Amino acid sequence: MNIETTKLELMHLLLQTQKESLLAKLKKVFDEEQIDWWSELSKEEQVEIETGLGQADKGEYTSNGTVMKRFDKWR
Repeated sequence: MNIETTKLELMHLLLQTQKESLLAKLKKVFDEEQIDWWSELSKEEQVEIETGLGQADKGEYTSNGTVMKRFDKWR
């Protein structure tokens, strides 16, 4: 059985069920399988992102429009 067939069978079963407890269990499985992208980053990457967010909160950033104007002159 290929993955597409399995997905279709599961969708069929999912649409037919009225058992909230089963749906809750399935939701829990999917939630547990979610990859937390933040934890996949290195500590250095996390620090860089946190630094950038802190700067943005203080208004210490260059707008996208200003940056794009720099590149427009080379077109």
